[in-house]
Amino acid sequence: MAIEKDVHHWMLRKMLLSRRFEEAIKAAYMEGKSPRFNMADGPIPGEMHLSNGQEPCAVGVCAHLTDHDVVTATHRPHHIAIAKGVDLKGMAAEIFGKTTGLSGGRGGHMHLFDQAVNFSCSGIIGEGMGPAVGAALGRRLAGDEGIAVSFIGEGAANQGAFHESLNLAAVWNVGVVFVIEDNAWGISVSKRSSTAVASNAERAVAYGMPGVRVEGNDPEAIYSAAGEAVERARSGGGPSLLELSTVRLEGHFMGDAEQYRPREEMDGLSQNDPIPRYSESLAERGLLSAEDQENMEREAQDAVDEAMAYARESALPEVHEAYQCVFA
Repeated sequence: MAIEKDVHHWMLRKMLLSRRFEEAIKAAYMEGKSPRFNMADGPIPGEMHLSNGQEPCAVGVCAHLTDHDVVTATHRPHHIAIAKGVDLKGMAAEIFGKTTGLSGGRGGHMHLFDQAVNFSCSGIIGEGMGPAVGAALGRRLAGDEGIAVSFIGEGAANQGAFHESLNLAAVWNVGVVFVIEDNAWGISVSKRSSTAVASNAERAVAYGMPGVRVEGNDPEAIYSAAGEAVERARSGGGPSLLELSTVRLEGHFMGDAEQYRPREEMDGLSQNDPIPRYSESLAERGLLSAEDQENMEREAQDAVDEAMAYARESALPEVHEAYQCVFA
């Protein structure tokens, strides 16, 4: 699939924005957590799951989507949210638990919701798959071309929700694309120790849908594979399954000692960073100038600085607000 120059730039711009955002969130998260790490301390308490390294998965897929298309994501959602167009200031404020956040500070970073672009995520493994199938059915019943995309990690492919959702999507022949981000580690358990097949894309045939594995953590290869799956969904061809080989540059969560990870893998992480690799490839082919790169970097940093300032300056909720928006 041929890729226009402006699409290349869009993907790189979103990857840079995601990376700069997570760098800022990481720094803020670590405030007050040294010399003794306690995830309850600092301006952002609780767990924090960073997605750096997995940016190609988000941009390669979301480049084909509109605001009307539904996306459900995982507990590691920032890159997908940014690629889908979630409001950056609202997302930052939500992560800080502020009233100006996407959900008034009630959800935090694992439960981001932006109705304007039809994005949601959940901390429960595989939770977004069923709603994505329902959303795709709803779009079809409404007579429009909107589709749904459900992002999961490779560990979620061993959950019951995975098989139930693939089966129902195929039975109803709805326009949904299931995307597995395979970073090879489900928390501290390797894929090869927990999964009976080498590629979860092989499981698609059991549900009568195409299954494609994309190697290399390459935005262009992902874009091409996703384009076919999205077109199939939009044209009434039914669901597809994509498994994208990617890399988790950080631990499962901030503070993860990663003692389970082989040392040689840890030592090679910096060489597997997809952002410099992609930008260098574009530059070599004459698709990215030094000025383009500089402008993208500046724009990303400016947007992140604005979002972080907005989040820090926003008000914390009042105590009584804890009882609002709660349903028995």
